[in-house]
Formats: sequence, C-alpha cells, structure tokens
Amino acid sequence: MTYEPFKLLVGQQQAIELLTQAVRQNRIAPAYLFAGPDGVGRSLAAKCFVELLFSNFAQTQLITSLQNRLRQGNHPDVLWVQPTYQYQGQRLTAAEAAEKKLKRKAPPVIRLEQIREITEFLSRPPLEAPRNVVVLEEAETMAEAAANALLKTLEEPGQATLILIAPSPESVLPTLVSRCQRIPFYRLDPPSITQVLTQTGHQEILQHQAVLSIAAGSPGSAIAAFEQLQAISPQLLQNLTKAPASYRNALELAKQIDKDLDTETQLWLVDYLQQFYWQQWHQPNIINQLEQARKSLLCYAQPRLVWECTLLFIAKC
Repeated sequence: MTYEPFKLLVGQQQAIELLTQAVRQNRIAPAYLFAGPDGVGRSLAAKCFVELLFSNFAQTQLITSLQNRLRQGNHPDVLWVQPTYQYQGQRLTAAEAAEKKLKRKAPPVIRLEQIREITEFLSRPPLEAPRNVVVLEEAETMAEAAANALLKTLEEPGQATLILIAPSPESVLPTLVSRCQRIPFYRLDPPSITQVLTQTGHQEILQHQAVLSIAAGSPGSAIAAFEQLQAISPQLLQNLTKAPASYRNALELAKQIDKDLDTETQLWLVDYLQQFYWQQWHQPNIINQLEQARKSLLCYAQPRLVWECTLLFIAKC
C-alpha cells in the first residue's frame, strides 16, 4: 500500500501495526479503546486510522480530497465527540470555552445528550464510506448514565466502528472496555520527543528542561506546558526562578501571582517550579512545600495567602 496515513505518528509502532493489520485483513472491530497518556498521539492515530479505513474504498484520485475533508472535520460519516461544558443552554468544548474566556471550576464531560446524538448518527447508513465512525475523546469523562447509554450502542453498533480515547482501561466502565479491542499507547523516549517537536515546529521547547520534565514523554503535554509558560510574564518568571531576596520580595511576588494568574495557571506554575527548583537545588523540603501549595489551591484556599506562605518558606531556605 503506497498510501501511508500513519507516517506522522511517532513512537507508537505497536498501535500502527495492530490497526494496519486490521484494515489489511478486513477484520475491523466494532469498537476500539485507544488507551495511553495524554499527548502521545492517540487522537492523531484515530484520524490516521479513519483515513486508512476510508482510503481502502476511495479511488486513488480522491484520496487527497478524502484527507482534506477528514482533517477539516467535515466528512459526513465521521462524528468526533469531545467533553463539553454547559453554558447558557449551549454545549461548549474546552477550546470553545477558552475562546469565550470562560472560567469553569469543574472539568468538561461527555453528556448523556451527546450519546443520544451518537445513537441518532448511527441510525442512518453511511453516505460515502463503508461504515460510520464515531470517536469519543476523553471517554473517561462519561458519567454512568452516559456510559450505560453508550453500552447499548456498543452491543449493536450496526455498520459502524467506535473509537474510545482514554488514559487507561481502568478509567472507563468495565462493561465498555469488555466490548472494545484495546490499542495501547506509550510515553515516548527522548529521541522520539525530539523528532515530534522538531517536525511540528516546536524545537524551542527542547531548550526548556523543566517543560520536558513536566511532559514526561508526552509531546502534546510538552507543547501545552510551553504554551502555559508563555502565558506568564517573563519578568515574573525570572523573579520566581530564584529564591526571593527578602521577605518583602516574597510577599510582592505572591501578590503579583494572585493578581496576574488564574488558578489553573497557578497550579501549572507549581509543577514548573517543582521541576525547575529540583534541577537547580535538589532540596526535597522546597518540593514538598510546593506540593502543599498545590493541595491548598485545589481546596480553594486564598491563592495569595498560599503563595505568601510558600515563598516565605523558600526565602528561609
């Protein structure tokens, strides 16, 4: 086969082989579970798999058109489902909520009404492709009612294949897992991380060891972490990457963090400082103090007070 949709997927050879063989042998499972850490290529693999699956039935001259339609998300036989927030009678994905600058305390979830839309989508035969395909990102966010509704669909999927994307089999309802063929995904080694960041135009990240440490073998997490880094003013970051010069300096920094950064960014900053300080000083007591700061922020403690206590502690060390 000359068409190679998986050529951009790095470091997931087992997944590529399992999915390629399924298509070549025409043994497509009704449902798959793409299980592995965030940011290692699960969503990309799902897109590549659909491209490969559909291209087997497309004329050669139509493959480029097929690729474009799938990547633009407008193929009539593919339904891509993401967790959503409920806001003023609308469902918004995390990206849409970010565009509207909405701050939500609870994470987005896959809702029962979204599962009903899947059922409706699968109730009609495919229009162009050999089968309908449904991809559920972050399938672990389904509440029990939504998972049970999806179970009925998995029992009789009809002319369709469903792909559930989740961190692990344990994160999804066991009755759903039992009806899926598992495709494992793994964290990438350093050469593979370098390859992905280079081919996606993110070479600059390779100069930030703390960001790479936070990512822990996940290129997607590295890119997300680097974007978070850009959201913090360079001056504030520079001041935080050294111990406060005085107690007054510590209090001023705490005030600025509280003023400039939302809670989500502050939680990310804890991760970054843990990695950065450990590489600089190797002092477990500072790392433990930052871990306590994370717990306090997650418990909705007053952020300025949390950072005052944390930075005063670091100033003493």
